[in-house]
Amino acid sequence: MGRWEAILPGRGVPDWEVARMSETIAHEIREQAEALSPQLVANRRSFHKHAEAGWTEFRTASLIARRLVELNYVVTAGRDVCAAEARMGLPSESELETHWQRACTQGGDPEYLELARGGFTSVVGTLDCGPGPTIGLRFDIDALGVQESDDLGHRPQAEGFASVNTGVCHACGHDGHAAIGLGVAALLAQWKSQLRGRVKLIFQPAEEGVRGARSMVASGVLDGIDYLIGQHLMTGWALGEIAPGMGGYAATRKLDIRFHGAPAHAGGSPEKGNNALLAAATAALNLHALPRHQDGFTRVNVGTLHAGTGRNVIPAEALLAAEVRGETTKLCDSMYAGAARVVQSAAQMHGCTFEIVPMGQAGTASSDGALAGRVRTLAKRVLDAEAFDLAKLGGSEDFTEMMAHVQSQGGLTTNIGIGADFHGIRKGEKPRDHMLAAHTGTYDFDERAMTFAVRLFVHLVLDLQSDPSTQR
Repeated sequence: MGRWEAILPGRGVPDWEVARMSETIAHEIREQAEALSPQLVANRRSFHKHAEAGWTEFRTASLIARRLVELNYVVTAGRDVCAAEARMGLPSESELETHWQRACTQGGDPEYLELARGGFTSVVGTLDCGPGPTIGLRFDIDALGVQESDDLGHRPQAEGFASVNTGVCHACGHDGHAAIGLGVAALLAQWKSQLRGRVKLIFQPAEEGVRGARSMVASGVLDGIDYLIGQHLMTGWALGEIAPGMGGYAATRKLDIRFHGAPAHAGGSPEKGNNALLAAATAALNLHALPRHQDGFTRVNVGTLHAGTGRNVIPAEALLAAEVRGETTKLCDSMYAGAARVVQSAAQMHGCTFEIVPMGQAGTASSDGALAGRVRTLAKRVLDAEAFDLAKLGGSEDFTEMMAHVQSQGGLTTNIGIGADFHGIRKGEKPRDHMLAAHTGTYDFDERAMTFAVRLFVHLVLDLQSDPSTQR
């Protein structure tokens, strides 16, 4: 019987001994995590400095895979854990190759770079510890198409780890998520003799734009998982604060809408043209006029419109980048159906053809109350965490694709928000007016939150693997 098993109920160990052993284990995990903190920071800053956007995380994925191999995980990467046909919003082949070549010059691992080539940047590390439950931990790894601030008051600039890749930076904490995943991997490897079942560390590309989770689900990575846990570092929340069961994510569909017309001289022969710009403009206005629904909130937005080559030329091509959202997947699908009708009518009105290209998609899902409650209790007991409920976030998150798949198979899942405010606010302190907003070039987070997260995940794995009801 391992030390962890000995402190579980019904093992015949006296209460005083259980308490003593529990404190000893918690102390060991804390010491191990704190000893790992410099490496967590180093990994985070390395990923931050060499930021890579969705489907181009070649260096990031290859170094994650190599580290997992060094820790004696069974590693699957590339096409084995990333279904080609289910990828969405993929850059062009030339863009993918350019970024792959860049990763080769920035220190990527040659073996795993080759597996990722062409936009297959998913990685899974599995620790097999015999019979028992299968626990999945998900970490997203992509950066955003945002230019990082060059203000010397911005810590990454001041301390020399700002992104060296123009127009791309980690503005949502996924560099920290990747580092947390590797930290969890290192500590679980040390605790392997105390574990049972399987732990799958899932490193997911292309979360931004809700593009990557679906490809990993389609590859079978999530099949047979009993417990699935995600997390997100949250600025504006103090270190030591958590939301153990985030939910209320909106379902969303991201669309590129292309209109094809015919060019003509705007003055000499306008009757020969079919104006794709006007078709796109008509669609943009009427997309925003779509009726809303009584059953829940719905959203639509046209973010960009590109068309035309000159003031005296009738535009032959136009591109709209748009999205729809809904409080439920059904409402989102209803908005999409309405959007498709608008696009078709706008094209017909101006004698154009059109195509709608899916660029991202995620349904809605909620954390399971039972698992969230278990997280809340454990975090309070071993980390003195302060937990609060966060019913609705308003945005979208493609972890919902993984959550829904696991729930459909009878598994439990939750997504944990972890306080990481950079300004040193204290637990319970209000107001919080200095939050560094995500998706901006000045984003940063408290790196101590990574150590906290590693401790939480390791404790959760030790706790969940002891559940006798899951014996896959």
